Amino acid sequence: MVTALHPTVPEIAIAGAVVIVGIAGAFFIGDRRGARGLRQRLGALASRLGANTPARDPRDLEESLSQLERATDMAAQAVGDASAETIRLRRALDGLPQAVLILDEHGEMMFSNRNAVALMGGRHGDALAAQAVEELLESTPIGSAEERTLELYGPPRRTLVVRTESLDNGSRVLGVMAVIEDVSEHRRLEGVRRDFVANVSHELKTPMGALGLLAETLLAETEPQVAQRLAQRIHTEAFRISRVIDDLLDLSRIENEESPPREPVLVNLVIAEAAERARAAAEQHKVEVVLTEPDPPVAVLGDRRQLTSAISNLLENAVKFSYESSQVQCRGRVEGEEVIIEVSDRGIGIPARDLERIFERFYRVDHGRGRATGGTGLGLAIVRHVAANHRGTVHVESREGEGSTFTFRLPLQPRSDG
Repeated sequence: MVTALHPTVPEIAIAGAVVIVGIAGAFFIGDRRGARGLRQRLGALASRLGANTPARDPRDLEESLSQLERATDMAAQAVGDASAETIRLRRALDGLPQAVLILDEHGEMMFSNRNAVALMGGRHGDALAAQAVEELLESTPIGSAEERTLELYGPPRRTLVVRTESLDNGSRVLGVMAVIEDVSEHRRLEGVRRDFVANVSHELKTPMGALGLLAETLLAETEPQVAQRLAQRIHTEAFRISRVIDDLLDLSRIENEESPPREPVLVNLVIAEAAERARAAAEQHKVEVVLTEPDPPVAVLGDRRQLTSAISNLLENAVKFSYESSQVQCRGRVEGEEVIIEVSDRGIGIPARDLERIFERFYRVDHGRGRATGGTGLGLAIVRHVAANHRGTVHVESREGEGSTFTFRLPLQPRSDG
């Protein structure tokens, strides 16, 4: 595969000119009878090399040689300029995120930028992509401009958009340029956005519909006890809507604060505040929350409100999905240059097929169970964003029917020297 186009023709012309100069000099010294013809040939060669000004005295062989030398210098300069232009073009194309291929009029590969070399190299998962692109280029007529989408089911699943554009000089086709763009991430984000809109609509539409029916029933109800139960249901549904809106606002604020205010935050205080927030849910579900704070106390740099929100969401999830009379453990400890907060329960656990998706917004392992416990499906998405905002990570280990352990890691506050 040729990765660059080089201006070799001018180089050959210069080499030929230099050889002719040497022969001409030797001939000039040895035989003057052919001088006139030699001068004419030298003048013609200089013109072919780009000399626009003829020799001042075309009868002077020395002047003709000087003209040829000037033409040779000009050609050498042109070669240098063309070479520099080629390098600049190649570097610019290498910097593009798309893969760029240039084929000649016979369909032979003439140029490929860095991403095209990586794509067409056939390494690992790129082998399928390379094969699909080659088959597409072979079936595309030279000189046509087309756009096609290739769906590669992997793994990993990828979506490539291939655009071809004809190259010509105004009179005939010189080849075709193919631009290949990987839009897999864009498609994934579009899917996430669609799911998010659908889930928000569902989460709000369901309780709003229930509120309407309950209010209509309450208007026609004359029994005080029945009316009280209906009013309690209305209060519950209204609280559910409020929780969804509050969590959406929290998630939006946390996503927008990619670099939250950095101040020393005592991890022990964060754990204590988070446990206090989860206390009401723990009492309702008859679950004991056991805290193990770091000893001695440690601090991290970050936003206290975000960190407390993340740990309280982990604790509330653990409480809601635990069996009655069980325990939820919240342990904090230092490991190397990190502080680790683990939240463990012995509850219903998470199936292995769902572990990769539980941090998505509104994703629930069991939709019915999630609504029964009052969850909004946003808590773990908040946890993930808080961890990312603080240059930390969150990881989960779980076995269905045995419980789950969420591990929240944060870098320790740097120690001040002196």
